[in-house]
Amino acid sequence: MADKASRGLVIYGDGLMPLISPSHTHLHQLASRGTCGFLSLPHSPPSESDDERVVRELAQLLDAYDSYNIRAAKQSSTSESLVQTISERFMGLRAAIFTNDSSVRSFASLLGLTVLQFDELIMNNNSPREPAVSGLLKLLGFQGCMALDTCEFDLVFVHIKSGGRCSDLKVDIAGGEVEFINGLIGGILEVAQLGSEISTRLHISLVISYGTLAEDKDSVLNLSLQEKANPDLSLLFPRQSYITTGKNSADSIRHHCPMLISQWQEAVTRKDTTEIFTFKEFKEHGANLAIPADRFLHEVAFKLWKAPKYGA
Repeated sequence: MADKASRGLVIYGDGLMPLISPSHTHLHQLASRGTCGFLSLPHSPPSESDDERVVRELAQLLDAYDSYNIRAAKQSSTSESLVQTISERFMGLRAAIFTNDSSVRSFASLLGLTVLQFDELIMNNNSPREPAVSGLLKLLGFQGCMALDTCEFDLVFVHIKSGGRCSDLKVDIAGGEVEFINGLIGGILEVAQLGSEISTRLHISLVISYGTLAEDKDSVLNLSLQEKANPDLSLLFPRQSYITTGKNSADSIRHHCPMLISQWQEAVTRKDTTEIFTFKEFKEHGANLAIPADRFLHEVAFKLWKAPKYGA
């Protein structure tokens, strides 16, 4: 456990998992440096649009599904005023988000996140897609290799949707979303050298999802530990925590195509034997199997000293 509160950076690639390749070396570097696992999601509602899915899955990450339902039902502004903000729920947590999706902007504002302009992350010199890492870290109170005593935000999200457009983005990253995230991770790892104050105070979470998909229960991208070759052995496998709510099974949870998550903070996160950012690698070598996606923010907030520990 760290002796000071961490500052959190969450980079969320929405629907980008099928686009990751061996060339995205910085994503694989982060996976090899930290601890990896999965965030399980519920089955999609019937006839859900992609825009609805994007907001619903973000709501799961923020443990704000009730707020999503209020918004989706288009209830009165009086009802929406009853929605608890992230700050109210997590001990004054100051959170911001960059996103290239207008629906996400609206929902994030409802939850009290500060919505920032994406062009603040783009450098005007060198490569036009090179992220302004120093500006991002500055929001979290890092300057040079030092952690300042104060920071503007405790937690910053960077949300990149596959094929998304952003009107305030000076450089169109559509078609190069994974390259953008790969560059962002590479820049941060270059600054957060092992042993530096940044590496011990910055908690990085890289979350990549599969996006819209067919309900393929036989997918090879399946979390189930049951042995299909011999159904009689299935009773020997204990129920995993991600499919239970208390003593009951959470039947709405799907086993296939979860979000993949890699987290790193020097001397805080565990080091597993994962080497690359792939489903197969995470399942075989990751230190974590899966937790429900709606527990993710609780885990991160704990590292920021804004929530009690979730789970063991």
